[in-house]
Amino acid sequence: MRSLLAFLLLVFCGTSVDAANNRPNVIFVLIDDLGWTDFGCFGSDLYQTPELDRLAADSMKFTAAYSACTVCSPTRAAFLTGRYPARLHVTDWIPGQMPANPKMLVPDWTKHLAHEEVTIAERLREAGYATASIGKWHLGDEAYFPETHGFDINIGGTHRPEPPSFNSPYRSEKVPEGIPTIPDGPSGEHLTDRLAEEAVKFISASRDRPFFLYLPHFAVHLPIQGRPDLVEKYQAIKRAGLRHRNAGYAAMVESVDMSIGRIRQALADLGIADRTILVVTSDNGGRVPTTSNVPLRAGKGSAYEGGVRVPLIVHWPGVTKPGSVSDAPVMTIDFFPTIVEMTATRPDAKTRPDGVSLVPLLKQTGHLERDALFWHYPHHQHYQQEGAMPYSAMREGKWRLIEFFDDGAFELYDLDADVGERHNLAGAYPDLAARMRERLAAWRTEVGAQLPTPNPGYNPGLPQHIPKPKVAN
Repeated sequence: MRSLLAFLLLVFCGTSVDAANNRPNVIFVLIDDLGWTDFGCFGSDLYQTPELDRLAADSMKFTAAYSACTVCSPTRAAFLTGRYPARLHVTDWIPGQMPANPKMLVPDWTKHLAHEEVTIAERLREAGYATASIGKWHLGDEAYFPETHGFDINIGGTHRPEPPSFNSPYRSEKVPEGIPTIPDGPSGEHLTDRLAEEAVKFISASRDRPFFLYLPHFAVHLPIQGRPDLVEKYQAIKRAGLRHRNAGYAAMVESVDMSIGRIRQALADLGIADRTILVVTSDNGGRVPTTSNVPLRAGKGSAYEGGVRVPLIVHWPGVTKPGSVSDAPVMTIDFFPTIVEMTATRPDAKTRPDGVSLVPLLKQTGHLERDALFWHYPHHQHYQQEGAMPYSAMREGKWRLIEFFDDGAFELYDLDADVGERHNLAGAYPDLAARMRERLAAWRTEVGAQLPTPNPGYNPGLPQHIPKPKVAN
């Protein structure tokens, strides 16, 4: 009788198990606050990233990739759901921060990823994948942790935007409890190394079934705490005239690079590298002045390219041509439908991502059926260098339009001729600017974007905020 039951289970379940086992593994690495030029293969003149440079040589590199927001939590929510932050109403880092005397009040936005949203982890787990989130979460308190959004394993994920310390014990005076979801390691252990170790453990344990590993590194976010040996290395080699010159930050970038090397080596050792997709990107632009995003304007928290243009490398063994480059504008929202198509996961009528699949670009068989990307940030970044006040933006072809809610002003840039966004052409092309502004407004209506409202208590005789001196840490 027991043998018959086993046989029947094999007959009825074998097909789906075999189908699942033939699907590729997916590793998605999201680096925190990494700038567009922070890899060697993207132009850094100080940060050494040999592993990522090798990965790029084996993969497709995207030169016009964008994060879904200029700050972190919205981009994370957009990746997991494939939907614009404006549609999710997750539009700022959680919990956000208001200036003392704002001209505009922020809307009543959502400070977590709602359980009603379908995540890529849920889709893949339903398809038979083992799923793990190892690293930063920052999408709500414990009721909204990764385990409630389709992940079998959560290591390191909490509500916090940054670790108390990058060096074990992972605690600080302000956060004496440390990181509840990752035990302290040996004294002096570096958090980026630890996450790589945990990632390799998960990969090894899951090698006989398809797996989805979401690896959102805490690095290179504040606090800037590189491994002492690497900091010493960069202190010795940095010199005047370099665009990048922060030794501590350089050390953190190299630690992330080393983690990619450890993961690729583990895949090779386990014999599964040829069936594992690896994606590496950032949640927003680099923080200025910690790093430099030149030739882009400004950085994290700004309304400009430096806040949202990010590096992107996609390695799909047997599909992406080694050393290939795409200049097509793509965004965080595109990864959900891309991964669904890559893994041949069954379409779900309930899931309506805003993004489009990048498979035609990765296979070099066609173009994207889309001509514009959109951003909406009804919040304040008064504490960042060139930080934004409430704005919306869009990119259509070579043109980028930014609309500011404080005063109704808008700016128009030709990114082909002026990637640094220094020459506002709104006055020179009024018809184009007006048409794009109408399209931006229509998009906001379509996604149900929440708008800021005038502050009745605003005092025009006082500044909205008093900037604090910026430090490179």
